[in-house]
Amino acid sequence: MTLSEIAVASDLDPGTTHRMLNTLVSLGYVARTDAKRFTLTLKVLDLGFRAIGHRDLRTLARPLLRSLVGEVSEAASLGVLNGGDVLYVERMRAGITRLGVDIRLGTVIPVTSSVIGWSMLAYLPEADLARALLAHGLSAPPADLARQLKTIRKQGYALSASKISNGLCVLAMPVRDKDGYPVAAVSVAAPTMRMTLAELEERALDPLRQVAAQIAAGLEASGGTVVG
Repeated sequence: MTLSEIAVASDLDPGTTHRMLNTLVSLGYVARTDAKRFTLTLKVLDLGFRAIGHRDLRTLARPLLRSLVGEVSEAASLGVLNGGDVLYVERMRAGITRLGVDIRLGTVIPVTSSVIGWSMLAYLPEADLARALLAHGLSAPPADLARQLKTIRKQGYALSASKISNGLCVLAMPVRDKDGYPVAAVSVAAPTMRMTLAELEERALDPLRQVAAQIAAGLEASGGTVVG
């Protein structure tokens, strides 16, 4: 289609259409076929695959998270990497208790500020880690984050006070595929006024590890994948 045809079809003025097309070309979703015409690329399929992957992941994880919340009596979340951010795709509260941070389905938090994000960063291949950090203007992990990632790789999980909400402690574990890639992560969070980090680890680590393993096994058995 030409720019004029796209402008008419989308009910946008030519200037706005031109700017949006240039953005889509730079992102790889649209290509120029000649000096005047544009066409969609196969990259648009990524959007559909991402939606399908997240839907399948949520369907698989929802009953497991519900069981986890029932066992540990604390809120649980499921997140995936979305560029340099964590995208929360499922959330289960413990009863009517509200935590100090309003995490909902679709909430996006910088991966460098999220304990659940750290648990995935720690297991990313170097190239993927570099891209996630570059999204926040970083060429390498800051010293404190580098220490966190080293500890997570050693023990297999992340345990820390929340960096986005005061008075909250978080335990998170990656969901890794058969190649060890962190396709998602699950977490349990509790108010520090009720529980210390050590107490959260003692109560929730084994149940959390089982849920992460069950989600990974379920994804493998179904042939599912998560496009981050």
